[in-house]
Amino acid sequence: MVKAKSWTLKKHFQGKPTQSDFELKTVELPPLKNGEVLLEALFLSVDPYMRIASKRLKEGAVMMGQQVASRLQQKEEKWVRTGPSWAAGTDFIPGVSWPGVIFLTHEVRNMELIYVSGLLTVAGCKVVGAAGSDEKIAYLKQIGFDAAFNYKTVNSLEEALKKASPDGYDCYFDNVGGEFLNTVLSQMKDFGKIAICGAISVYNRMDQLPPGPSPESIIYKQLRIEGFIVYRWQGDVREKALRDLMKWVLEGKIQYHEHVTKGFENMPAAFIEMLNGANLGKAVVTA
Repeated sequence: MVKAKSWTLKKHFQGKPTQSDFELKTVELPPLKNGEVLLEALFLSVDPYMRIASKRLKEGAVMMGQQVASRLQQKEEKWVRTGPSWAAGTDFIPGVSWPGVIFLTHEVRNMELIYVSGLLTVAGCKVVGAAGSDEKIAYLKQIGFDAAFNYKTVNSLEEALKKASPDGYDCYFDNVGGEFLNTVLSQMKDFGKIAICGAISVYNRMDQLPPGPSPESIIYKQLRIEGFIVYRWQGDVREKALRDLMKWVLEGKIQYHEHVTKGFENMPAAFIEMLNGANLGKAVVTA
């Protein structure tokens, strides 16, 4: 019999997740049936969405997540895709989300001004980024961001945004929410486009959420705001995005950085660090 380990949700999070919210369990796997494959995890992904998605789990259930694996056994011959660590990040949810919003949702035109609240790049557009450490800002500038600032050290988020682009912004890709979204709204150009795929700044809050977007800004600027999750795009659209991403990574057109934590036993710690912003780049755990 093969034994496998899994992290379960011992109790639902109250505010920021803690190590005691998780429990590591070991189970014995049944023999393979025809058509089944046994895989060994190589790289595992921890992502902000897991904080919200865990609300739908029952206490004691296995935590969700994605991984890159290698084939150990199979009952009948089938092709199984394996890959490098970046397949758990750049080539999965964080990566596919960006081509999805750019090419499918908002049709960004060449040289439009984009503000990104996270570690993302896009070819052919002027890009302004924000992050929570000087190390991350240095990395953003290294990979080609036109402007970047540390939102934790600037005197005013509004002033920092204006300095980076005095004429305003055509597009805003938001995975932070809260104060960021409210501040950016007033600096959007007319008919600006906003894609919202996350709000990590408010995921752990126990108190009242900050005031929402200004209806006046949305109405008079005639903005288009659209929330999305990556699973919207399936079939041919998803396959094309994955092929494009892999091609761009291999060609060096997309640069990525990973924050690697060693050891499956450290999954909760990696998850907690990621939510606290301790990672520079995509958070990945090596099994």
